Amino acid sequence: MSIRRFSSVRALFLVTVVAGALVAGGCGSDKSTSTASTTSVAASTSAGPASGPRTPATVTVEVADMKFSPAALTVKAGDVVTWKFSDSKPHAVQGIGDVALGINSPIITKGQWSYTFTTPGVFRYLCPLHPDMKGTVTVE
Repeated sequence: MSIRRFSSVRALFLVTVVAGALVAGGCGSDKSTSTASTTSVAASTSAGPASGPRTPATVTVEVADMKFSPAALTVKAGDVVTWKFSDSKPHAVQGIGDVALGINSPIITKGQWSYTFTTPGVFRYLCPLHPDMKGTVTVE
């Protein structure tokens, strides 16, 4: 009988943890209704042969006028994306779905926040205060 009770408590704990993760990470679908242009960033190269690892690029996303600009961009693994906040209203950056769980900025009105993308994939995000503000980072 004690094994059954332990299993029930364990199952309840697991369900609670999974539900909390879904709520924290957002559980929207992968469908996107926005039609945003995509910005690709290439690392700068010198005229000579490559002599070591690629230097990560830094890409800036402007957060102003109730939108992310560019709303969609493509970067290389290891690149840094910096969101620069300059709106009269506060905003934040929050990943949508399991793959983007680590993307979670504080609420900011003026200033910036950066995230280093290390794994290839498509990372969707939104402003949790203004859910119509959405963006995507594709990491190659």
